[in-house]
Amino acid sequence: MRLRVPTERFRLVLLLGFIGVLFGCRQQKLVNLQQYAYVTNTRSNTVSVIDLDPDHNLKLVRHIPVGRAPSAISANSRRNELYVTNTDSNNVSVVDAERNIVVATIGVHHSPVSINVTGDGRRAYVVNSDSANVSVIDLDRRIVIATVGVGGHPERAEVSPDGKVVVVANTGGDSVTLIDTIANRALSTMGICRQPGPIAILPDSTKAFIACTGSAQVAAVDLKSGTVLALLDVGKTPIDLALKPDGGELFVCNSDGDSVSVIETTTNEVGGTYLIGTHPVRAVASADNSLLYVSNYGSDSVAVWSIDTGRMLASVPVGSKPQALALAPNQHFLVVADTLAGDVAVVYKRDKTTKVNPAPFALHALIPVGLQPSAIAIKAFVAPPAEPPN
Repeated sequence: MRLRVPTERFRLVLLLGFIGVLFGCRQQKLVNLQQYAYVTNTRSNTVSVIDLDPDHNLKLVRHIPVGRAPSAISANSRRNELYVTNTDSNNVSVVDAERNIVVATIGVHHSPVSINVTGDGRRAYVVNSDSANVSVIDLDRRIVIATVGVGGHPERAEVSPDGKVVVVANTGGDSVTLIDTIANRALSTMGICRQPGPIAILPDSTKAFIACTGSAQVAAVDLKSGTVLALLDVGKTPIDLALKPDGGELFVCNSDGDSVSVIETTTNEVGGTYLIGTHPVRAVASADNSLLYVSNYGSDSVAVWSIDTGRMLASVPVGSKPQALALAPNQHFLVVADTLAGDVAVVYKRDKTTKVNPAPFALHALIPVGLQPSAIAIKAFVAPPAEPPN
């Protein structure tokens, strides 16, 4: 039997069909992939939603009304929801990320200021500062299932990666409380240092580090034994902690020292302290462990610091009084809340395939949000396909 050689027309039809399939797949992916930054506006009583379009068409989607004085926000890694603590109305708003609306409001105790969600997405722990307790929320049923007493004026809480322990920093009590997540009870409350606040827990859940703003120290706590391992002297007014994703190093923002201290987490030693900018207040490390981004509240800028070389790579001007930071999943967009300006700055990290800006790091956009933007959470998910019209 003789094989027929495809004609030019036939080959063209095949090629066009193949391109159509690829284009259709790409279009479906772009349509269904959603990446939003959610920003709490404390004085506007809203959450602003910013579309982090991968093609750089960043835009404000909407303002979501929530409770009074929204402060903290946390995203659920297992479902398309976010949770907002409303400090002055003593409740938590549940935001549906697919529709960008509030779908539930959960009452808690007085002055909720912090919220943390477990890795399995089933529980949330809310710090009620004026009630000296923590509310435990069942996120499946959207109800409070327990209230755990802690120390005086708690400010922060972090759930360990293994989900077994919640570490609570009691700023007014100069202490830390460890909560057993199985029994939802306090295991112990221990004095550590003055005005503990920010918390970082190692990926293996063995150790927690707590920054103590009032004593220029960071406490290392063994989570298995519940004991203080070390008190490490850092710079003046340590106000935030950023852990490398691999857990090997911890970075401390020393606000009144204009510096960042580097802690070796294995040995519990301070490896060095470096000038970074005026009043650094927040920091975040890149997913590949190579870069540290620091918001300098006093100089209206973001510092980009090389973790590998210990050198400053760039200082990017942003809006007035930058504070909260968050990296987009693609690691090219850094979202920054400018608390005084009422906007969000987006800093862009250039890669080899784009010509958005010739500079390695540059301000890409300023997006107006609300009054006093204070916290940021980023949620990326694949939205369900739209239903066909009738």
